[in-house]
Amino acid sequence: MTRTVRPKGAPKPEVHVGDIVRRLRKSRHLSVRMLADKCGFSPSFISQVELRQASPSIASTERIASALGVTLGEFFRTADPILPAIIRSGARPVVQSQWSRARIETLGPFNKDSRFEPMVITIQPGGASGHKPYAREAEQLAMVLQGSLELTLEEDVHILKRGDAVGIPAGSRHCWRNASRKPAQMLLVTAHRSI
Repeated sequence: MTRTVRPKGAPKPEVHVGDIVRRLRKSRHLSVRMLADKCGFSPSFISQVELRQASPSIASTERIASALGVTLGEFFRTADPILPAIIRSGARPVVQSQWSRARIETLGPFNKDSRFEPMVITIQPGGASGHKPYAREAEQLAMVLQGSLELTLEEDVHILKRGDAVGIPAGSRHCWRNASRKPAQMLLVTAHRSI
């Protein structure tokens, strides 16, 4: 078995959500229609995602991942199952969401027993994690690294600026939006419950 070795610190190619969705769907022997039924989207939308004709929001990607039995962070592990112990800033696995106007980078490494999924998410002006607040089944900790973000948490709207942090309990409906004119970046750590 031949394994391609990238030079240390070499940039990773971007991974498209559709490629990962197709790979996971086929490995679980699901048709496009079956996956669509499980996550509440139309079969045509799932097909468009897989064919790179549609870019789902962060929230929609999480719904699709959940229907496939994985977390958003596990998308990265699917893209590159053997992550190094040290991930250089220019070599992080990256997924883009055109709908959310966001760039999602893993800080890994992940292993099958890890409960924590750390990511850096950069949201461009006008970008958002989804149309409306959406509940995740995991607790999250977020810290704004650059710019400012609007967080809708249940019924309340908060403006978080650089250095501000928030803990989001599991099951709380929330949504991120960049209402400013500059890119905003946050560190997001998702803590999944141990099974």
